[in-house]
Amino acid sequence: MLSLLAVLPILCALGLMVGLRWPATRAMPVAWGAAVFGAMYGWGLSPKYVAALTLHGAVTAVSVLIIVFGAIVILNTLKKSGATETIQWGMQQVTPDRRIQAIIIGFIFTAFIEGAAGFGTPAALAAPLLISLGFPAVAAVVMCLVFDSYSVTFGAVGTPIVLGLKYVHPLVNEAAAAGADFASVEQFNMAVGKWATLMHAPMIIILPIFMLGLMTRTFGPTRRWSDGFKAWKFSLFASISFLVPYMGFAWFIGPEFPSLIGGLLGLGITIFGAKQGWFVPQTSWDFGDPSQWPKEWSPDAASAPKVEFHPHMSQFKAWLPYALIGLLLVLTRIPELGLKSMLASVAIPFSNILGFENVSNKIAILYLPGTIPFMLIALVTIFLHRMDGTAARDAWAESIAKMKNPTIALVFGVAIVSIFRLSATNPEGLPSMPLVLAESVAGVTGNAWPFFSNFVGGLGAFITGSNTVSDLLFAEFQWGVAEKLELSRQLLVASQAVGGAVGNMICIHNVVAACAVVGLSGYEGAIIRRTVGPFLLYSTVVGVIVALMTFVIFPNLY
Repeated sequence: MLSLLAVLPILCALGLMVGLRWPATRAMPVAWGAAVFGAMYGWGLSPKYVAALTLHGAVTAVSVLIIVFGAIVILNTLKKSGATETIQWGMQQVTPDRRIQAIIIGFIFTAFIEGAAGFGTPAALAAPLLISLGFPAVAAVVMCLVFDSYSVTFGAVGTPIVLGLKYVHPLVNEAAAAGADFASVEQFNMAVGKWATLMHAPMIIILPIFMLGLMTRTFGPTRRWSDGFKAWKFSLFASISFLVPYMGFAWFIGPEFPSLIGGLLGLGITIFGAKQGWFVPQTSWDFGDPSQWPKEWSPDAASAPKVEFHPHMSQFKAWLPYALIGLLLVLTRIPELGLKSMLASVAIPFSNILGFENVSNKIAILYLPGTIPFMLIALVTIFLHRMDGTAARDAWAESIAKMKNPTIALVFGVAIVSIFRLSATNPEGLPSMPLVLAESVAGVTGNAWPFFSNFVGGLGAFITGSNTVSDLLFAEFQWGVAEKLELSRQLLVASQAVGGAVGNMICIHNVVAACAVVGLSGYEGAIIRRTVGPFLLYSTVVGVIVALMTFVIFPNLY
């Protein structure tokens, strides 16, 4: 009964958005109501405590909305300054082939931004860039959400592992003292990162090719898988360009930089290769005449005039704001540089909400990427690109106008997360709602758990909108199941970290945020319907790999 109550909000969200095609602005308040019912009826939470948890979620939602607004305002600023059109023109000089553009921007550029910033930032930056090049809006969002997966395990300079596994660290220290094959938390974190890259590696090769075929099958003029598969050589070239530094840094340096360096080096190599024509198909591919696209592909495409792109400045000047964003993200995310702690210390506190000591939150106003670097670089761009006052004001005004729908969806969506996470404090002495759900699944699967373990990570990301929070919720649980079943702790915790990354494809926070940035609010269900297939494919492949590693390849690994 408790498991059914815990899963009810998830079923409501999926059923209403995917099944009945409700927009998130309508579906998420209903799902929140289901969470409130479950929390009060099953966990015995008082109405006042539930209200406090809802306010806690609203504070977190404001943080997410600041990121969304920052992403929108930098995009509108670049559009008004002429930089976007210059980038469009430049990318067409690299290649007019939409398949190659999808790989360079959707896959590699997204991985770099994920490695630097994380927290839903990549799709908010990359999807609008694809749209500006001529992609249908739904296609751009789907490609960027799906590709923002393998890099997420090491996103935001390794945060999902370095911070996300902190509740496992006391257990790691106990195991290390008892003679486990790792001597410290740092060694354990590195081991988790190493095994995670092995779990991701096959899909880093397979997924881009699969998604190109899915893109041409779903959005192509002839609706054929084969049109996408014809770019398999370039896709493989890009995957290897990313995978080699990605695995190298994970195995020999640590979990902070695999995605960041893999994305950065991969981006340079793939752009250079595309310019040289390496592995590029002889025949270019496009989506066809936008006036003939179905409305559900891109609401405004049919009425948009056909545009010939012209450069308004140098490519260096047009890309400079993105370069500054990447630079600032790195400088403000590496602890040793000191900026991270300084910015993170500036926060707006919300302590003891409604009098409950365990319900406190804060808005780290300067550490949020929406503030620094997005809004900061948007202001700097006004001077870099010598914009006039009217264009700058219009960019900010249009950005503010886009915030209504994502605000409604995120406030209720994140409130569900707070109710889920903080339901552990209850008069019945029950575990939190997600843990009850996970324990029920583990009880049903038994020794087949290694196959299903990454799905729990994906569920955590779907519920919370964050791989880091998914790891905080479930890493200790994964360790406990491994201990109970006498399986490898390292592999199951790594599976958790991989599953949380794959769940990024379907998590409601990211879908709502990406849709808001590109003007697709109300299309969240349509997006999730198209990303759930790749999510299930990825998770199934990872499940098989984890089972093989656990029972066949490394049966004696602690």
